[in-house]
Amino acid sequence: MIRAIVTSFALSFMLVATPGGARHDESEPKERTAETVLTSTSLARLSLAEKKLAFDEHVQEVYNRSGLKTAGLSFSVFERAYTGYHNFKQDGLTATDRQILTVVDFTKPSNLKRMWIIDLDANKVLYNNLVAHGRNTGNVRAEKFSNEPNSNMSSMGFYLTNKTYYGKHGLSLRLSGMDEQYNSKAMERAIVLHGADYVSDDFVKQYGRLGRSLGCPAVPRAISGDVIELIKDNTVLYIHSADKAYTSDYLNLERAVEGFAALQGTSPVSA
Repeated sequence: MIRAIVTSFALSFMLVATPGGARHDESEPKERTAETVLTSTSLARLSLAEKKLAFDEHVQEVYNRSGLKTAGLSFSVFERAYTGYHNFKQDGLTATDRQILTVVDFTKPSNLKRMWIIDLDANKVLYNNLVAHGRNTGNVRAEKFSNEPNSNMSSMGFYLTNKTYYGKHGLSLRLSGMDEQYNSKAMERAIVLHGADYVSDDFVKQYGRLGRSLGCPAVPRAISGDVIELIKDNTVLYIHSADKAYTSDYLNLERAVEGFAALQGTSPVSA
């Protein structure tokens, strides 16, 4: 009985929580009833466990609707990235005109497409592409990471995209490292997102892997301009690694759940 009540709360919560609003099958009636609307009053009655259940189901729904399994992004990696995204959003750090989340999974080899740019409002993968890691991070696989200058290694963790500039790689995007221990020296190290000729299918066919950067997440030159324009100016980038010791304040699940619930509580609802 208790689980049925919790599930009822969670399902109704999801109807107003899904990015882009609730989606209905065209065969379903358009009328909304009291049972399908979560009011601010009912939201306030939810326990943390109930809010977490609603959040978990919401994350799964976004993952499914976005086709991320088919695109090759594991649910566990997406869940971590999405948790961080909501903590950034709660702090008012993310762009208000876009709901864009970029995920890089460096547990995958460089000859696979391991970068996903997701429109969370439309529930759509906008790009799924190759991305290079640092020269001293590894050969085919990314194995070593560093936050230190001149290490020529990639840095894991959460970033906020910053401003663009034109450098030796053409249009490039500065990245603000948000995890003190893991990537906070990104600006000092000039770790940026840029295009590179060594990031291409042709390079993979010839060498079995991508070329490597000096620590920057380099993407195919053919799409670099469009990618940079899309994700610039305060969108979230999460670089995942196999390092089990990695921790981040932005992975605080309870805070993300409470922030998510509060955000939905301020949304206008009607019976």
